[in-house]
Amino acid sequence: MDFDLSVDQSALQEEARRFLDRYSGPEQVRAHLATGAPYDVTLWGAMVEQGWPAVAVADDRGGLGLGWVEAVVLIEEVGRHTAPVPYIPQLLALDVLATDPAIDSTHLAAALIAGTATAAVAWSGRHGAVTWEGDGTRGTLTGRLGPLEGATAADMAVVVAPHGVFLVDLAAVGRPKPEPAMDVTRSLSWLTLDATPATRVGDGSVSARLGALGALATSAELLGGSGRVLELATAYAKDRVQFGAPIGSFQAVKHRCADMLVDVEGMRSATWYAAWAASTGESGWEMAASTAKVWCAEASKRVMASGLQVHGGIGFTWEHDLHLFIKRAQFSQLDFGDANYHRGTLATSLRESVLAGRDVM
Repeated sequence: MDFDLSVDQSALQEEARRFLDRYSGPEQVRAHLATGAPYDVTLWGAMVEQGWPAVAVADDRGGLGLGWVEAVVLIEEVGRHTAPVPYIPQLLALDVLATDPAIDSTHLAAALIAGTATAAVAWSGRHGAVTWEGDGTRGTLTGRLGPLEGATAADMAVVVAPHGVFLVDLAAVGRPKPEPAMDVTRSLSWLTLDATPATRVGDGSVSARLGALGALATSAELLGGSGRVLELATAYAKDRVQFGAPIGSFQAVKHRCADMLVDVEGMRSATWYAAWAASTGESGWEMAASTAKVWCAEASKRVMASGLQVHGGIGFTWEHDLHLFIKRAQFSQLDFGDANYHRGTLATSLRESVLAGRDVM
């Protein structure tokens, strides 16, 4: 069976790479970092114009009518270019606000698709992290979540807790202040809720879906960044000369690069399969998303460490781009659950399936 991208998906990948080479190359990323702005407004406007936020939204809801395979293709390229934009939060917010006809949020979804508003997503898989008091859809939230991406400039926050999904109007209640972080390519903060007015927009099943999609999305971003680090490392191994020979000719360096390739291809297989399963509604797709996150969170650590070892001292410097990928990966490895969290999720799901006599996948 052919598990590769289709012709149209491959064309989308190539066009996305050309687009981000133009708008989010190393020079553009560094120029943005010098401004101190929460995200690159020029890049974000160009992405909105191309319809990127609406890629997984049905066409009858104002989107492009594609799916999560196409979304993952775009997220992978965002990770490959360390693009300083809140793309993943926008996709996840639209998944709940633009796909459920029972939610009266057409105007909010339209604003997110048009780029006139941005969203942040505050996720917690821990029961009790957020408490809800309310009747029906209106109430208040109390708790502290984070760190999360993009809330310092977002118009709304989608709070994802095990018992439900809630919408907080950040423009009305106030946005959190940015926190110092190693990852300088995006604005990170904590979201503190103290009897904060909120609207309930989904139950536990919607929460589980968004958590799984978040795991899938961060896996795709880790895949993109790891793939680029592999390219940087192999190119450097061919060019750097030690003892009269390229360091790539030394067995120890060869083994490092080979191990990186194995890890990246494993990440690609797990992530693309999970994306296909999510797009088709395959039974057990949430388990595939957790599997992808377990593998990508741990494999990306190995790839980043090996990339740093191959580069040697130059890889530690601000002047080299490698550190941007390493620092960005450290947040993505934890966001929407780390490897240990998703191992626990998988163990629980497998046990429930076995006890119920259902197919595991």
